[in-house]
Amino acid sequence: MADKEFTLRIVTPERVFYEGNAQMVEFNTTEGEIGVLPGHIPLTVIVSPGLLRIHEEEGVKIAALHAGFAEILPDGISILAEIVEWPEEIDKERADAALHRAEERLKSKDGDQDVKRAELALKRAVARIEALK
Repeated sequence: MADKEFTLRIVTPERVFYEGNAQMVEFNTTEGEIGVLPGHIPLTVIVSPGLLRIHEEEGVKIAALHAGFAEILPDGISILAEIVEWPEEIDKERADAALHRAEERLKSKDGDQDVKRAELALKRAVARIEALK
């Protein structure tokens, strides 16, 4: 492995989603978007819904990453994700319907409405739709 790369391992409860070398990885955390290069200081973060960008020598791979934890070390990253999907695994109609439902729940201003859940559903739907672009 060259000095300009590090190991990346992404695991969900169902599978090993990705295992290989990357030059850079970008994803959302609860503190904002982060870009990680080789030699990054050790850090543990909570993953927030958004796009995952894996920069490899051959190009950039994009996926929708929904939630989890990431351990960042100088020579690698491990992401434990609840859900992560490649664009070809995403059903566009279902993602569009989920986006519409979340927007409607947020507009309803219903006192019983769980706003945080609706906001999270909206972020997940947007991540899926963005991954398809």
